[in-house]
Parts: sequence; C-alpha cells; structure tokens
Amino acid sequence: MKIAVIGGTGLIGSQVVTDLNAAGHEAVPHSKSTGIDVISGQGLDDAVAGADVVVNLTNSPTFDDASLGFFQTSMDNLLASAHRGGVGHFVILSIVGVDRVPELDYYRAKVLQEQILAAGPVPYSIVRATQFMDFMDAVLSWTADGDTVRLPATPIQPIASKDVARAVAEVAAGTPVNGIHNIAGPEVFPLDELGRITLSHKGDHRTVVTDPTAGMFAAVKGDVLTDKNAHLAPTRYTDWLSS
Repeated sequence: MKIAVIGGTGLIGSQVVTDLNAAGHEAVPHSKSTGIDVISGQGLDDAVAGADVVVNLTNSPTFDDASLGFFQTSMDNLLASAHRGGVGHFVILSIVGVDRVPELDYYRAKVLQEQILAAGPVPYSIVRATQFMDFMDAVLSWTADGDTVRLPATPIQPIASKDVARAVAEVAAGTPVNGIHNIAGPEVFPLDELGRITLSHKGDHRTVVTDPTAGMFAAVKGDVLTDKNAHLAPTRYTDWLSS
C-alpha cells in the first residue's frame, strides 16, 4: 500500500516510515521540511494524492489552550484533503485515558482531534498509547530545582517509542478499526518511583520528593493513564534504559 505519513520525520513518524517500508509498503514521510503545512493546508492535496492510508502524527507546538485550535484546523484540512483524494483509512496517535483528564488543555485538545476524526468522512483508526519512555527526561526537568526533583505518585505505564511506532504501522497496514486500539508498556510504576529509577541508572544523585501537586501529571486522578487490558508492548523500562 501507499501510505502518507504526515509528521513523518519526528520521533514516532520516522520509525513508522521505516517499519512500513520494511514490511513492503510504500511509506512517504511528509512534514514542514518537505513543504507541507497542516494549518494553511499548503501541499496537503499533493501529499495524500494516490495514498491508500494517511497516518497523521503531527503535534501541537504548545500544550496550552492554543493546542485546541491546532488540532481543529489541522484535522479539518487533512480530512478534507484525504476525502478529496479517496483515502480509505486515516490513522492518528492519541493517549490512553485522554478523555478522563479534562483538567489538561492538551488532553482536551487530543479528545477534540479524536472526535473530529470519528465524525469525519474517512474510515479511521485511533491508536492510544501510554506515556513514552523517551519523554522521562523532559518530565524530570519540569519540576527540577537544584538537587531536588518533585514528582507526584501518579501511576504510569511507560512504553518505548519503537513499540509505539510498530503498533501504529501495524494498524495503518490493517483494516480500519473505526474505533480505538490501546497500547501500553508491560509495567506500571508510580511516577515518583520511575523518576528515582531513572536518576539512579544515570548516576544522577538528585533526590526525588513525592509531591502530589508537582508538574503536569498532578492533574491526573487515579490510574486513568494506565490500561492493563491494552495490547502490551514487550520493552521493559530498565531494559530500555540500558539499551
């Protein structure tokens, strides 16, 4: 199949392109660097022309309420181009539990993206993943202060980006789900414990202090970002740290 991967040069997109091409498909990466703009619509018709599948992995440049406008406009533009081009399957990547954290602007924006896709004219699949292992350093940096990192004990089920990409590629090459496919890492950790494991592995002697008010994940109640019934990926966090 010919598959247009919008956002195909990023962390997940580049791996999705590699996985799809290795499986014998023709996956073509598209991004701002290749001349498309999902907000203005520039180049989108050409990017999806002749594609059997569109995978949209573009992301908002901000995590505040401006992300709502980004997903509204980008999805409207991409779906219109996909429909005009006769695309038979449209795939997006979202977040496990995203509809259960309305306190976060970015999560509400991702819910909006899902809703626009589900109401649109193209058969679709939504892949929801748990938190990426690759982003743990960023999470630590948000609440770092001197020798201390403050983190809540929010349950997290981290997944490696390579496992996310593999799942997205498999879904893209399959029949539209017209619903949600959940994927998750094999283990659940309190976020503060995950921080301690990460720092210890790196030989970083900062102290993790459990603080239920610290950082973005403080807004998350209970274990909504985990799903033990999801399709579980194989990579364990300590193995990923050592790779």
